[in-house]
Amino acid sequence: MLKAPILSGEEKRLESLHELMMLDTPSEPRFDKITSDIAGKLNVPICTVSLVDNDREWFKSNFGYPGAEGNRSTSFCGHAMYAKNIFIIEDTLKDSRFADNPSVIGEPHIRFYAGLALYNRKTKDPIGAFCVKDYKPRTLTLEEIDLLITAAEKVEEELNSKTNVEIITH
Repeated sequence: MLKAPILSGEEKRLESLHELMMLDTPSEPRFDKITSDIAGKLNVPICTVSLVDNDREWFKSNFGYPGAEGNRSTSFCGHAMYAKNIFIIEDTLKDSRFADNPSVIGEPHIRFYAGLALYNRKTKDPIGAFCVKDYKPRTLTLEEIDLLITAAEKVEEELNSKTNVEIITH
């Protein structure tokens, strides 16, 4: 298994993630609606908004995945957040980077993954990924890829919304 990379500039990337003040916050309908809608439209059992912290991926929104976080080193999103384009693994068992991943060989038996990097728009640093997962191999159509990209853009917009980081004092 290829562990999720940690690239140079990690300290700055983590600062960018924490600047958005989203980690360990309660679930929010604005994110949960997007993950639920995309799971339905793409007919996948899992869709998450994953924020990649120092040693974990934490789910701001989690449709269908067991748990609230996972190990960064074994996360698919830890790879996707560094991809220049959509990161797709049509069959995890046929991909040497992931064939022996704990989430592939054990519960929940992921066979398909597609994810897009999410960015702190101010700093341009990757902070996580918006993704879908399935228990069977599959290929996305261009229309499905477009839906995924559009949803990821909306998630990124919401993550960077000023209402997330402004604290009003009187």
